[in-house]
Amino acid sequence: MPRASDSDAEAVRVLGTGGLVIIPTETVYGLAADAGNAEAVAAIFEAKGRPRFNPLIAHVADAMQAEAVALFDPRARALAEAFWPGPLTLVAPVRDRTGVCDLARAGLDSVAVRVPGHARARALISAFGRPVVAPSANRSGRPSPTTFADAVEETGFAARAAINGGPCAVGVESTVVSVLDGRVALLRPGSVTREEIEALVGPLARFGEGGGEGHRSPGRLTLHYAPDAPVRIEAADARGGEILLGFGPGAGDPRWSLSPTGDLREAAANLFRRLREADRERPTGIAVSPIPAHGLGEAINDRLRRAAGYVG
Repeated sequence: MPRASDSDAEAVRVLGTGGLVIIPTETVYGLAADAGNAEAVAAIFEAKGRPRFNPLIAHVADAMQAEAVALFDPRARALAEAFWPGPLTLVAPVRDRTGVCDLARAGLDSVAVRVPGHARARALISAFGRPVVAPSANRSGRPSPTTFADAVEETGFAARAAINGGPCAVGVESTVVSVLDGRVALLRPGSVTREEIEALVGPLARFGEGGGEGHRSPGRLTLHYAPDAPVRIEAADARGGEILLGFGPGAGDPRWSLSPTGDLREAAANLFRRLREADRERPTGIAVSPIPAHGLGEAINDRLRRAAGYVG
């Protein structure tokens, strides 16, 4: 069972002494550390079993703190003004290499930064006064935790404090967009959709191409977000011993449905929780109904392809 939630003051104290803290965001729960403390950042990689070539996102309290560590051009500022606080990460040239250490940036000359939409996360970062890195609070490759209990189950052993912010409202990791050399590219889809971004800054590089900048974003491993049971996608029904995660009216058992009404936001919010719940039943496999590819469906399908170990 998860321990009781710690106070924000205790979490700030732990961060200041180089410890790890489980924090809520609107996307998924994160395992946080001082972004400028290389030893604390190394502890995150160790706790998660995460490869060190995979950069981390620096979470900041506001756009001013973001521009203290990253160099924004006019399009980056426009995106920040439109979607922050919220589930959008911007990858831009690094300004302050000490505020977000080399290990956190995977040795790159860029930095990934966002202002989370969760008010308690922002308050915690503001009280700490410096950026924190906060990758999903799961062991690397597993489904991201969207509840406090799942976060503590995954990486509570490594955290010296944990903040219970309730269930995550979005349920999939942030959209990642690079703004480098005058070009804007989608590196990872999320709940801020391609259509919303393109309405503001024009056409993006196609996902999967990423303008050659994919290595600057987390969440790009071929096998990622995966439960123990094998995942089969675009399934019409369940085979022997499988659990079907349905989408839309009449698709499988309603208690396992991602969204009985076919609502993409509901499906995103339920995705990782349903994968975890189904996996606890020890099925022979987890089948998932087809998900539309438009809007938020792009992000859901990306996570499902990676959970199945297939990125086409």
